[in-house]
Amino acid sequence: MSSTLTIVARIEAVEDKVELVKRELLKLIAPTLNEPGCIQYDLHQDNEYPAVFIFYENWQSRELWQAHMGSTHLAKYKRATEGAVASFALNEMTKIRE
Repeated sequence: MSSTLTIVARIEAVEDKVELVKRELLKLIAPTLNEPGCIQYDLHQDNEYPAVFIFYENWQSRELWQAHMGSTHLAKYKRATEGAVASFALNEMTKIRE
């Protein structure tokens, strides 16, 4: 079993705030990739429902991911998108087979 933590985060923007949320999500990528423990941080946008975004992330440990969750750039994102996100779901996952 792998010790890498995989995060799947689903963000759905309010219908008229899609571009705002997208712009703010894109701002998270560079600083997050420079964080200790970040292995992968990929942002995807749904082809059929453009208000839906998915981050697929891999981290060296849960502790390092938790540090990311308390980062300044994530706090800035939350302030900038307040009222613009319709729903948010996060799954912490572990790969079960190599």
